[in-house]
Amino acid sequence: MKISTKGRYALRLMADIGAHDQSGCVSLRDVAARQEISVKYLEQIAGMLTKAGFLYSERGAQGGYRLSRAPEEYTVGSILRLTEGDLAPVACLEGPENRCRRCGECTTLDFWTGLYDVVRTYLDSHTLADLMDGERSQEP
Repeated sequence: MKISTKGRYALRLMADIGAHDQSGCVSLRDVAARQEISVKYLEQIAGMLTKAGFLYSERGAQGGYRLSRAPEEYTVGSILRLTEGDLAPVACLEGPENRCRRCGECTTLDFWTGLYDVVRTYLDSHTLADLMDGERSQEP
C-alpha cells in the first residue's frame, strides 16, 4: 500500500487548518506557504474535504476554511479513505464482500486480512488531534 500525495497532503492540510483556525478561517494561500504545497492542488483537496463535510468553507475577504468538527473526531483512517479510497492491500478485500472465486481455498487470504486489520486499526487509532500535536511541536 502506498499513500499518494493527495492523501498525504490532505492530512497536512487538515492538521494545518486545525492548528491555525482559532481566530477564524484559514486561507489556502497561508497553508500553501507553510506546507510548501501548490494552492491549486490544495484547492482540489479542500473541495473534496468540504464536499464530504470534513471542512467548512467561507467566501470573501475573511474567508477560507475551518474544521467542521473537533480534531479528536477525525481519524487519520477516515481522511485517507476519503482521499485514497479503500486501503485494502489486495483487491479481493475491497468492498463489503470478497468476490474472489478463490477465496474459499486461498492460502494467503488470512495473511492479507490480518494485514488489512492491522492497517485499519492503526490508522483509526490516530486522530487529527494527534497529528496537530506534531504540527504544534514543530512551530518556531
